[in-house]
Amino acid sequence: MTQATTHLWRLVKWGRILARHGALRGIERDPNTPTPVRRLVRIARIGARVPKVPAYADALQAIGPAAIKLGQTLATRPDIVGEDAVADLMRLQDALPPVPYETIHAAMTRAFGRDPSALFASIDPVPVGAASIAQVHRAVTTDGRTVAVKVLRPGVEEDFARAIDTYQWAAAQMEGMGGELSRLRPRLVIETFKRWTARELDLRREAASASELADSMAAEPDFFVPAIDWQRTSGKVLTLEWIDGIKLSNRAALIEAGYDVRALANTLVHAFLRQAIAEGFFHADMHQGNLFALPGNKIAAIDFGIMGRIDRRARVWLAEILYGLITGNYKRVAEIHFEAGYVPAHHNVAEFATALRAVGEPMRGMAVKDMSIGMMLDGLFNITRDFDMQTQPHLLLLQKTMVMVEGVATSLDPDINLWDAAAPFVTEWIRTELGPEAFVADRIITDLRTFARLPELIRNIEARYPAPGGAPPMPPLREIEIVRIGGGWRYAAVALLSAALAVAATWVVVT
Repeated sequence: MTQATTHLWRLVKWGRILARHGALRGIERDPNTPTPVRRLVRIARIGARVPKVPAYADALQAIGPAAIKLGQTLATRPDIVGEDAVADLMRLQDALPPVPYETIHAAMTRAFGRDPSALFASIDPVPVGAASIAQVHRAVTTDGRTVAVKVLRPGVEEDFARAIDTYQWAAAQMEGMGGELSRLRPRLVIETFKRWTARELDLRREAASASELADSMAAEPDFFVPAIDWQRTSGKVLTLEWIDGIKLSNRAALIEAGYDVRALANTLVHAFLRQAIAEGFFHADMHQGNLFALPGNKIAAIDFGIMGRIDRRARVWLAEILYGLITGNYKRVAEIHFEAGYVPAHHNVAEFATALRAVGEPMRGMAVKDMSIGMMLDGLFNITRDFDMQTQPHLLLLQKTMVMVEGVATSLDPDINLWDAAAPFVTEWIRTELGPEAFVADRIITDLRTFARLPELIRNIEARYPAPGGAPPMPPLREIEIVRIGGGWRYAAVALLSAALAVAATWVVVT
């Protein structure tokens, strides 16, 4: 088990790296930054030569792959971090320093158990993209097909494991303090993040996800998923169909090539809604570096390492929430939050509906560029606090992806109104899935399944409540406060973690 001193040293090092690259300057100067956080930021930069222009990408790259994943998300939100920061952070998406080809060739040889020349006629030694976890090379197979070969960076698994180990330790110290930090459930959040990365580090899982997404998106012809070459894919190497297109991050090139950027933005929104609401399986890393425009205003996606799933009940709630926000039916949106258990039952539904109206009504009918995103996020965070709403880890991936999709869509079309873009799809889905016919069909299926499970339910009841044994029932035990040794570590961890992650403090909104 890693010692507490090791975790603290890592947190101190990360905070110093952020300070040395000027990545904490905005937090320090922001009048809305809490005084304790501002004080910690000042401590972190003591003795550091802070550059005039913050180097966010360099700072996160120096910290490691996990921090790079955060930077990729922030790169989609110029409305939050600013245009200059976005221009810098976009380097994290696919323009990181590459691993030498000799190292990549050796990794491929180990993965396939033979020299790559047995599978590929040629491999371009210069990568077409290098990101936090892997890099991609263009290649031609022995049967003449042009493909993209994605290879894990050697040692990336160990880097992630060390970082997550420290995240888990710091989260435990934070949650142990109780109060607001306990409500946010940081330990569960980090555990969820750990599962995401575990899937992303197995390229066979990524290949399977791409194949499944292609099947589920057959009804969305304007969204393309490249085919997988299973014979040239392993846990550390993924081979898939080559995509010739223009990245959505290059808006000028798209316009010059004659693409309709407004149509591309709407296609992206519709594709995400179909994945999240209709199919319950969605691409959860939709930043600009993973999306390409194809002829006919189609969009192709790559990088399927992080995928999200939502069960049907949660999808129904999500669709009704979106529809309620679109139509201004805040009472129904509030009722859904109570039905889903997102808001504790001791609160008042009508009061929660009023709070939602205060945040949502000023935004309706406005283009995203005209919205005060900062004010909206502040209002939403206040709602979660005022109504004792705990973090829902199963929705964090969805929230992260919605932020990304909104960021990419508005970079293509600053005048897009996301409510208007989502309305046709959400309205049609609710009509077909929640209409009278669908209700009757669901009721019949549910009742038949329940009837078929009756024998099993009876056996479970017998197992749960067996006949009394020889021992008498245990008496109730009073609760006794547990005194933990080393409480000082907990406070130190919270302070250092706050400094190290302060660059993201204005972005994260937990609902």
